[in-house]
Amino acid sequence: MSVKNVLPAIAITFGLALPVTAQVNGPVAELDILDGGRTAKGTYLSAVRVTLQDGWKTYWRAPGDAGIPPQFDWNRSNNVGDVSITWPAPNVFDQNGLQSIGYENQLVLPVEITPKNPAKPVRLQGTMDLGVCKDVCIPEQLDFDHTLNADAGRNPTIAAALAQRPFSEHEARVAHTTCHLSPTSDGMKIEARVTMPSAGGREVAVIEPGNPALWASQTETTRTGNTLIATSEVINASGGPFALDRSEIRITVLGANHAVDIRGCSAS
Repeated sequence: MSVKNVLPAIAITFGLALPVTAQVNGPVAELDILDGGRTAKGTYLSAVRVTLQDGWKTYWRAPGDAGIPPQFDWNRSNNVGDVSITWPAPNVFDQNGLQSIGYENQLVLPVEITPKNPAKPVRLQGTMDLGVCKDVCIPEQLDFDHTLNADAGRNPTIAAALAQRPFSEHEARVAHTTCHLSPTSDGMKIEARVTMPSAGGREVAVIEPGNPALWASQTETTRTGNTLIATSEVINASGGPFALDRSEIRITVLGANHAVDIRGCSAS
């Protein structure tokens, strides 16, 4: 998909929502913050839980051609240093002929917070912007304000979400990953070759360029023996030239048995 086709596809998807929002009974999405207490290294383990009406879905950090990624604003929080989010392995959906990637009915995002001052409480306050879809798609903005409980015990909901994270390269027995780059009329083509056992069933690879100013098209994924081949086109939304750093490229393979998170690739 070329750059001139990206924004119209998104605009059409979300433009359909406005006339029918009155038909939705109650809030489509509700957010609450879960407590998981302090870790041995002094960080706080928490989670953002988004509960959706039955049949509604929301999106992963790389949502595909038919979605928008969740965005967080933590700026009103107190005593928050570093924030690290663990994304559970998402599902692949077909939406009006376009591929989208996300979660249905509920999303639990584990969040590890490093406090600026370990002796003071941590308060999470801000907003989460996300898109939610069923027959139509609508944007949502959800507020949160919660002081974390340092004495909270193990939270089984957070533990379950952490267990759904993609495998690492080592866990998935990834032997080698290369990325061949070649120019196109709109940007840059990436052909990634990943030497790894099958993740099960139909495999879908997602390529993230590692630069928020760049957009990667839906990946074509095939397999030849022990090699998975993933091809995508990367473009700059502004239309200007750009460079790709192979060490920043992130490839996620979504399979029927598990997902795999691959960080960086070599030229050969």
